[in-house]
Amino acid sequence: MKYSHLFEKGNIGKLTLKNRIIMPAMGTNLAGANGEVTDHQIAYYEERAKGGTGLIIVEYTSIDYMLGKAAANQLRIDEDRFIPGIHRLANALHKYGTKIFVQLQHPGRETTSSLLEGRQIVAPSAVTCAAIGEEPRELTNAEVKEIVNKFVMGAARCQRAGIDGVELHGAHGYLINQFLSPNTNLRTDEYGGSFENRMRFVEEIVRGIKEKCGEDFPVSIRLSVDEFEEGGMDIPLSKEVSRYLEKIGTDALHASCGNYNSMEKMIESMLYEQGWRVYLAEAIKKEVNIPVITVGVIREPEFADKILADGKADFIAMGRSHLADPEWAKKAFEGRDKEIRKCICCLQCTRAGANVNCAINVRTGRELEFKEFKQINEKRNVAIVGGGPGGMEAARVLSLKGYHVTIFEKDDKLAGQLNLVTAPLAKEKMNWMIQYHSNEMERLHVDVHLNTEASVEMVKTLNPYAVILATGAKPIIPDLEGNHLSNVCDYEDVLLQRKSLINQKIVVIGSGMVCYSVVSQLARQGNDVTLVEVPTETGNKVTPHTRMTIVNRLKKAKVEIIEGCQITKLLPNAVVVKDQLGEHSEVMADHVVFSMGTQSYNPLEELYRDHFENVFVIGDAINPGSITNAIKDGFEKAFVIESIVTKKEASDERLVTV
Repeated sequence: MKYSHLFEKGNIGKLTLKNRIIMPAMGTNLAGANGEVTDHQIAYYEERAKGGTGLIIVEYTSIDYMLGKAAANQLRIDEDRFIPGIHRLANALHKYGTKIFVQLQHPGRETTSSLLEGRQIVAPSAVTCAAIGEEPRELTNAEVKEIVNKFVMGAARCQRAGIDGVELHGAHGYLINQFLSPNTNLRTDEYGGSFENRMRFVEEIVRGIKEKCGEDFPVSIRLSVDEFEEGGMDIPLSKEVSRYLEKIGTDALHASCGNYNSMEKMIESMLYEQGWRVYLAEAIKKEVNIPVITVGVIREPEFADKILADGKADFIAMGRSHLADPEWAKKAFEGRDKEIRKCICCLQCTRAGANVNCAINVRTGRELEFKEFKQINEKRNVAIVGGGPGGMEAARVLSLKGYHVTIFEKDDKLAGQLNLVTAPLAKEKMNWMIQYHSNEMERLHVDVHLNTEASVEMVKTLNPYAVILATGAKPIIPDLEGNHLSNVCDYEDVLLQRKSLINQKIVVIGSGMVCYSVVSQLARQGNDVTLVEVPTETGNKVTPHTRMTIVNRLKKAKVEIIEGCQITKLLPNAVVVKDQLGEHSEVMADHVVFSMGTQSYNPLEELYRDHFENVFVIGDAINPGSITNAIKDGFEKAFVIESIVTKKEASDERLVTV
């Protein structure tokens, strides 16, 4: 077997897992309005079980909906009426040989009064979380004991529902974490003060579950081994905590990190290297004999297998990897590494308020909607103009349905704007996506013509059932005085090295990931770079903590950053800016680079509609600036194409699973 360590059986307590791959708990917002399990939720988890995962830990589940609600559609196990739904979920997963835990959670101070119907949030002590901004009320001693019992009863209900074990969420700044951390536990009663007293809350929960459910019912605990916050949980303290947790009967430890004040460490952007958190699990594994689970930007089977081979952890948890590809485990087991759709850490799945979703896997959270493809039996040709992410995704889906697909790409390589990312760690992840789609084009026998402008005559020779225009976007150049000057260019000129800019004084105007890549590249080339950061649509898609990380790195590279200004005009040797007080000033520049996002490039639609009956425009050509929109558009158009063509050709159709 290629990955013998990854696919070796493993135990948590007396429970045997078929492999060492775990899908950790991630919120989905797929539960019902009252916290009940839904069919959509079952379909979402079943897809991952069918994909070969050894253990699925179901998303954080409320044990106290009155004072411990963490999300609008959070799953619940605080009353007996939720047992049947959890039981249905367990049955759906068990038939694939997958084990299932439920993560029991209370947010403590990391929620809001609006979620609690106006009730004040609670915590071990009245210490405000800066990220939340609401002062919590200190729990009374009696309330603490009541919450302990709610955790125990939640576990008992899970056991009655056929769940194999539970995970206590003691990480990410939630209530158990708050009791453990000296930063947030300032109590003077039996639950605060000394180390033993700060451990008492979680100890009573673990011992209570073991007493109620039996010693053989597994209990794992997720820990923030390092909160990355002064005075909080850190590695030395977590080592001591871990030894104590083993002593009281905990069956496994899940080594995570961060809290809401260090969110960028909890949910990493593409600026973090693969497996950067493994050292945390390795540190804990040296202290205990129970299994240790590692997590954090683990994407490749070879990388995961080596973690186990080197003895740094006992199990590999991959969250967003399972969003991007529910068949990750199955493909790795069968040696189909090139077919794995690796998460690119774009953070689309973290967008507030939405159901769980994924920029590169449209089916995530929509498994019931896209349950089956309509497989055609007769020959049908589809022409796609443009080989960016949207065009390739449309080609992939159409090919899986039995269409013969031809892509015409005017450049010498596929993937369009994805090729323009240059920051090393971000480029690595973009390359994963490019490699996946390129491999799929080859595997599915898509006919790709590079360096080819698609003429009407050329497309006509295919007698196409439909034509899809995925011609992408072009850089935005704002209508400013001086934008025609010879020293003005756009981000493509820099990233494609159309212009050699070395040891120059350069002003870059814009925001967003491509903009930051441009600035970084120019700085690495020895230029004196000033970023005039102006709001753009692409800039708005960068999360605040990702932007903060990038800005700090740019400043370390001696990039000057100017915020809160408007550009009024360009001069041969300067950029004129106006600040918030209306004052004008000049920023000296040998060259000016615009990186303000993109606008649709759709020059063919009118012409093609004169010659072809079924023409569809997708991706950046209609809605620029987002990988998410491009892939979503390509997938959806390909999925429903038989329903939206003008002439529906009669054919025998058979259904196949996606």
